[in-house]
Amino acid sequence: MGGVILVPPPKQWECPHCFAGAVTPWNVQNRFHNCPALAGITAPMIPAGSGARVRTVEREDYVGTEDVQYDGNNRPIMSVITERPDGSNDTIVFAPTAHMRGEA
Repeated sequence: MGGVILVPPPKQWECPHCFAGAVTPWNVQNRFHNCPALAGITAPMIPAGSGARVRTVEREDYVGTEDVQYDGNNRPIMSVITERPDGSNDTIVFAPTAHMRGEA
């Protein structure tokens, strides 16, 4: 008698802001895309039907000469937050990058 190999179904992903969707193998834990509804910022997709919410947070501190992440509307973005109905959340932080100049 032969063994039976059980393979879980693929994961369905969706964006709560635009019409983007994706299908990945069952073991993929996240999926990102450049969301046109969020002005082109890289945002996570959520599992289809999960009811999670994705939002961007604009940088509120001073932007000097460091490199920060801007969206398509030229607003500095500090983070992207995914909030799930069960109260859990994930945050992607776009940390600024400082410049250094050295001369010999």
